[in-house]
Amino acid sequence: MTNSNILPTKKEVTFIQTQKVARMATVDKSGKPLVLPICYAYDGNFIYTPIDKKPKRVAPMELNRIKNIIINPNVSVLIDRYYEDWTRIAYVIIHGTAVVIDRGKEYRESLRLLGEKYRQYRHMKLSQLGLPVIKIIPNRFISWGKIQKHQMIKSPFETMTDD
Repeated sequence: MTNSNILPTKKEVTFIQTQKVARMATVDKSGKPLVLPICYAYDGNFIYTPIDKKPKRVAPMELNRIKNIIINPNVSVLIDRYYEDWTRIAYVIIHGTAVVIDRGKEYRESLRLLGEKYRQYRHMKLSQLGLPVIKIIPNRFISWGKIQKHQMIKSPFETMTDD
């Protein structure tokens, strides 16, 4: 059964906060979609996804995702969980509006949250790089499947449930 609401349920919040990867969709000026995997942090109100120092072909503000957001700030984020046992599959889709932040208290807090969630960001010293962060302001949450089972991440390649 699919659930759709303006504010996330407690189960959706837990699911969003315990997953490690999502996909973000943006649209360019001609309507062509772009979907990218993202790392993110969710503070209960907003989703933050950084531009990190992994190799890029262009400057941060020239990345297609950033240019798309400037042209059309409407985005969708898909956070899902897959298992071979399809009774355990689940997802949350978040529709929202995105803005790019690169300074101020909220920017610093977003970097702190991202560093807490991902050791890789701590090691690359993300908070010292001055790179922008995409802030997503959710306006709709859609969920499906068994999102109620809390996921504890053991490693990047395996999970365990505390059923």
